[in-house]
Amino acid sequence: MTNLQALGWDPATVGELDHRRLKAPSIKLRAARVGPGGDVVYSIDLRFRQPNAGQCLAPAELHSLEHFLLEGFQRLLPEHFVSLGVMGCRTGFYLVLFNEGRYQVIDDALAAILRGVLYTESVPYAHVDQCGHFRDHDAVHAREIAAEVLARRSEWSKVL
Repeated sequence: MTNLQALGWDPATVGELDHRRLKAPSIKLRAARVGPGGDVVYSIDLRFRQPNAGQCLAPAELHSLEHFLLEGFQRLLPEHFVSLGVMGCRTGFYLVLFNEGRYQVIDDALAAILRGVLYTESVPYAHVDQCGHFRDHDAVHAREIAAEVLARRSEWSKVL
C-alpha cells in the first residue's frame, strides 16, 4: 500500500466516514488502489458544502463548477487525470487520478482552478456540441462559490 502520510494525507480520514462529522470545504482521500503493475488510482473527495446541512449546490452552479474542474484538472494534471464526477448529494465532486496522490499537488491544482473561475466570463465546454444540457449553467454563482471555497483554503485539509 502507498504511504499515505508521506503523500500528505491523515490515514484516519481515508475511506468512508460518517458524513455527520465531515467538514467543508475539504479535500479527502477516499481510496488509493494499487494495480498489479504497481500503478495507483486515487479517488479524492472535493467537498464544497457541508453534508446534510441544507447547503447543497444548486444544479446550474454545480454543473458549471463541474465544467471548470474538468477543464482545469485535465489541463493542469494531464498525465494523471482520469475522471471528475458530481456527488449525487450535490455537496462536491469525486476526482480520480492515476499515479498522483500527493495532497499538495491536488490542493495547488484546485486552488489554481478556482482562482481561474474568479476571472472568467464563460464556462468551459458549455456549448451544444460539448454538453448535454448546455443552457443549464450559472457562471455568476460558480464564481461566488469559488471565492468562498478559496477563502477557506487553509481549512481544506481539516476533514473532521
